[in-house]
Amino acid sequence: MARRALDRMAQTKLDRQVEETVEALVFGIGRFLAGRPMDGVKRTDATFWRPGTRVLPKVEGRVSRSSYRPGWQRLTFRISTLTVLGTGGFQAGWAHRDTTVATAREIWADPDPALAALEQTGIAAASTAAVGTAAYLALTRKRRELMREWVLPLHEALALPLRLPEQTDPRRYLHIPRNFSEDGAVIRVDVPGRLDFSKDLVAEIITTKLALEGVTFSWHLAGRETYVTVKKTRRPPARAAFKDPKVREVVAAAKESAPVIGIGSAGRIVTVDLDDQSPHILVNASTGGGKSVTLRCIACQMLHHGSRVFVLDTKRISHPWASGLPGVTYCRDIADIHDQLIALGLEGRHRTRVADELGIDADPKAIGPRLLILLEEVNTTMKQLARYWEKTRESGDPKVSPAIDALNEILYMGRQLRMHVLLVAQSATARALGGPEAREQFSTRILARYSLNAWRMLAPEIHPAPKPTKHPGRAQVVSGGTARETQVLFFTETEARQWATTDKKPAAGGPVPVQLLGPPAESLPGAGSTTPGLPPAPEQPAAASGDRSADARNPTPAAVPGEPAANAPATSSTPTPTPAVVVVDDDQAVGLRQAAEHHLPGITLAALRFARANDPAFPPVAGKRGAELLYRVGDLKKWARNRPRAATGTTDLD
Repeated sequence: MARRALDRMAQTKLDRQVEETVEALVFGIGRFLAGRPMDGVKRTDATFWRPGTRVLPKVEGRVSRSSYRPGWQRLTFRISTLTVLGTGGFQAGWAHRDTTVATAREIWADPDPALAALEQTGIAAASTAAVGTAAYLALTRKRRELMREWVLPLHEALALPLRLPEQTDPRRYLHIPRNFSEDGAVIRVDVPGRLDFSKDLVAEIITTKLALEGVTFSWHLAGRETYVTVKKTRRPPARAAFKDPKVREVVAAAKESAPVIGIGSAGRIVTVDLDDQSPHILVNASTGGGKSVTLRCIACQMLHHGSRVFVLDTKRISHPWASGLPGVTYCRDIADIHDQLIALGLEGRHRTRVADELGIDADPKAIGPRLLILLEEVNTTMKQLARYWEKTRESGDPKVSPAIDALNEILYMGRQLRMHVLLVAQSATARALGGPEAREQFSTRILARYSLNAWRMLAPEIHPAPKPTKHPGRAQVVSGGTARETQVLFFTETEARQWATTDKKPAAGGPVPVQLLGPPAESLPGAGSTTPGLPPAPEQPAAASGDRSADARNPTPAAVPGEPAANAPATSSTPTPTPAVVVVDDDQAVGLRQAAEHHLPGITLAALRFARANDPAFPPVAGKRGAELLYRVGDLKKWARNRPRAATGTTDLD
């Protein structure tokens, strides 16, 4: 009895195994023909005819890419694979059934040829694999960069608001083309059909993570397929020329404190209010990025409204349109740039005292005319200022250049004092600008042809960085935590010069402009009161002597450029004895012949006469001696140092 029971149990167990095997085989054949996963676990919402877009809830582990394919594609792939393997195996076995044994015997008898062939085959296979891998990496580089920089960050931001499982493949519901930032590009995002998310939040995330501006959202939420399409609106114009009548009207209607920078997307006007938004502007661009065009656009508008502009240009030839204009002081020599910055720093301190005396309800224009300091190529200029101070400073002087200290003071107190710095750099590092605190004073930053490192350094609050472009005149204006793609206004040099002098409003509507004082008797940090002296010519700031170190400690005050000079006494024909001080020598009036022979080595009399007739920056007449026109020696020396010349390509101060 016991044996029969054991036989019956064994038979029952065998029958159960057979039934389970048959059942598994039947289900496997059914899954194979239905195109379903062979393990029977459905991981995505894919059907036989429709591909999947999302991972199903409560699915754990990695989801393969094949799980998103529709069932008919998987069935086709399975049948094709079996057909190829079966046909190939049958043909290979039938064709080589007789040669297999013979080949095996030959290899066994002499294995060296087989090993050599195997080695060559391995080398060829490795080379083919290496070339194929390199080609694949090269062809898919842009796609991988798109996934790494844009698609994956957007997926990480949208996963929580859309309540997507962690295993969701972002490529299945985020359809982002490579040129998504260009006009006409369409972005599609498949959203869950349950609609339990905030459309405003999703739209904000898409706009922020893809650095889009001026886009429209179209929501398609009816039916089975629910998605949103994002289309970019009209980009800035390809060119924004001042000669265009519409552009000219916009510039003419701009506020005195808000020069027009350019035209943004959808025709929006991009401006920066120097009184309310940003007192200083930083322009960062590589070579050919349009730095000079941007500065010319802003400076000529400021001059049009009566502002005073100081061009500090170590390149000497960056802004020929501004040379000789009323209200423009053009400093090209590093010594004059040094002295002018110190004078501007003292002017800022003077304006601080004036503003304190006027009180909070006073008219801001009572402080004085608006001053725009255009500092070209700060990376080179800062180095030259430091080296110049090292060569001229004496024992007891501070180690830091007083000109750099003056620039930092202006940056910290510019808004209330109507003093604004327009700074240009190819790489605006904190060290180049005098520290991270100084760089933070530029709340408006204009970037063109920037690198990713430059963007992260100057606009880290905006991520990801917009794609740079080589389109001429195209820049990103960063202000208030937003970046606006802008086509900068283009003024030709002739147009800029004409607009700077056309319908020019006098800066001194009532009060007399405050004088700009020359370098202090001591270094700037310890400077106290200032005393005005003889004003120079209208075109030039503080007079500089032939001895640089003597000038730094025995300054000659400077007046605001564009203001009438004081009546300079005419020198008589009888020379008067002069003290052995260089400043007095520079104050004397001489004729052009005497200046060429004794004071301006290297400049001929013919060159001086030609400059007098053709150079608008040539010093004004200081007096007469009979029929001969006399000029102040200091003004002539300053003109000689700052006259336009080709850049030498070196920063050596010797």
